[in-house]
Amino acid sequence: MEPADTAVWREKGDPLVPGAGDGPLRGLRLAVKDVHAVAGHRLGAGNPAWLAEAEPQRAHSRAVGALLDAGAEVTGIAQTDEFAYSLNGTNAHYGTPPNPAAPGRVPGGSSSGPASAVARGEADAGLGSDTAGSIRVPASYCGLYGMRPTHGAVPTTGMLPLAPSFDTVAWLARDARTLARLGDVLLPAHPAAGPTGLAGAADSGPPFRTALIAADLVALAEPGVREAFPRAAAELAEPAGLRIEYLPSPGIDPVSLATAFATAQGAEVWECDGAWVSAHPGALGPGIGARFARASEVTAERRAAAEGVVQRAGRALRAAVPEDAVLLLPAAAGPAPLVDEPPERKAALRTATFRLTCPVSSAGLPCLVLPRMSVAGLPVGLAVVAAHGADRRLLEFAQACVG
Repeated sequence: MEPADTAVWREKGDPLVPGAGDGPLRGLRLAVKDVHAVAGHRLGAGNPAWLAEAEPQRAHSRAVGALLDAGAEVTGIAQTDEFAYSLNGTNAHYGTPPNPAAPGRVPGGSSSGPASAVARGEADAGLGSDTAGSIRVPASYCGLYGMRPTHGAVPTTGMLPLAPSFDTVAWLARDARTLARLGDVLLPAHPAAGPTGLAGAADSGPPFRTALIAADLVALAEPGVREAFPRAAAELAEPAGLRIEYLPSPGIDPVSLATAFATAQGAEVWECDGAWVSAHPGALGPGIGARFARASEVTAERRAAAEGVVQRAGRALRAAVPEDAVLLLPAAAGPAPLVDEPPERKAALRTATFRLTCPVSSAGLPCLVLPRMSVAGLPVGLAVVAAHGADRRLLEFAQACVG
């Protein structure tokens, strides 16, 4: 076996952890983001100082255990941006995982290692997390299918928290069928199988009839994406028999929401990891360190005000997406930036992308990413957002779209 690329893999085996002898995912190779507990292995969170102090995990995370029980095998533990607190996919300690869909460009974060492993064909699927876009952005940049489920639908037990009010287990794959196969295992059972007691229990709602487009959200994207988006939306909606409707606005100011979301998220991040960061000065890379510094300054008053903005925006978006509709928007503001892109350019793209991703996180809605756009020969994902709990219908929709 060739040595693993340490920018992609923290640990790799053949496999690292075998799956159950039989099951619906038998033989599926899984790249697990280094925020999920894997029994017998340490959890590294993308930071070598954290890893050095970590003890081997006693049990798998709920999601890892479920996938192993279904027959999947853990090929390895894949790298992440430090503490999953970024969207670019770079790591000051381990390097930048390659993006074969856009060579020389970042893979997107924070599920960067799983996305790179899947795009390179070294794994069939990647298990990650999504708080503010950490599956959606890598899927977009690497030309993959991605799924962020309804908040609470898949338990985060055994997953390192970043901001629990917004954290979700999430996953990506090279094709819609594999994405759905993971959903069949991770999501709550169909109603016929009995009640689950979990948020986002499998829906039996109406078929999707309408594709909603919010022009003010699409306007946040770069010119090339704005130009490609109408055709991509029509090519998705028309074969599926969806009527396209333009929303004047979903009742959200994306600029003020992004500011509020970053504040509310930062307060939770500091609650989760601030004590460790304070006790380990200099342990973080410069970009993540600056983000934690800002998080440390959030006062109770600022947090309360920000949470009010986020909650109102979440209610508005949930009200704007009925059960028989999907909302379409770009999964990222543009294609992946170059690894050596000027910092100000990366920061501008990150800000624009964050404004596109945080409305869905605020509302806790399920979001599918389809590799449906190309800008200057580079992939950009199309995000498909559905009503609360419509996760299985979204995954079925993804499979229908590709025949």
